[in-house]
Amino acid sequence: MFGRLLPREGRFFDLFNAQAAQFVRAARELAALMHNFENREEHARMIDEAEHAADRITAQAIRLLHKTFITPIDREQIYQLVNGMDDICDLIQDATETLTLYDVRHITEDCARLADIGLKCCERVKDVVALLGTDAGNFEAIVKTCEEIDRLESDADRVMRSAVSKLFREEQDVREVIKLKAIYELLEEITDACLDVANLVEGISLENS
Repeated sequence: MFGRLLPREGRFFDLFNAQAAQFVRAARELAALMHNFENREEHARMIDEAEHAADRITAQAIRLLHKTFITPIDREQIYQLVNGMDDICDLIQDATETLTLYDVRHITEDCARLADIGLKCCERVKDVVALLGTDAGNFEAIVKTCEEIDRLESDADRVMRSAVSKLFREEQDVREVIKLKAIYELLEEITDACLDVANLVEGISLENS
C-alpha cells in the first residue's frame, strides 16, 4: 500500500524513445552510406553524432535510475534496456569506423543488403520500444513486432552466410576477404543486438501485463 502512494518516475519511457530515435537515425545513415559510398565521410559524421547523442541519453537514464525511488519497471530491466539500445548504436558506429580502418575501397551488394535489413530491424525495435510505454493491452502488438524482428534477424543471418561463402569462392585477394568478412559480421551483429532488445522488451511486457 505504501509503495502505491509514492511517486513513480515516468520519464524513463521518454528516454527510451529518444534513444531509439538515435539508433534509427544512425542506421539510416549507415544504409545511405552503403548506397552512396562516395559521400561516406558525411554519413559517418552523422553516425558519430547519433552515437554521441545516444551515449548522452544513456548517461541521463542511468543518473535518473540512481535518483528514482520507485521505477515504472524493474531497475535491472531499465539498465539492460538502455545499455542494449546503446549497443545497437555502438555497433553501427563500429561498422562505419571499420570501413575506414580497413581502407575498404568498394562496397558489395551484400553489404548494402545487410545495412538495409539492419535499418528495418532498428525501425521495428523503435516501434516495440514505443509500445512499451503505452497503455496496457499492447502485449499482442509487442509480440507481433518482436516476431518480425526475429524474421529480419534470420534474414540477416542468411545473407551474411551467403555473402561469406561467395567471398571465399570468388575473391582472390586474401586482404579483401579479411576486410569484407569482418564488415559482414559487424553488420549482422546489428540485427543480433536488435533481437536482444526486442526479447527484453517482450519479457518486460509479459511481466507487467
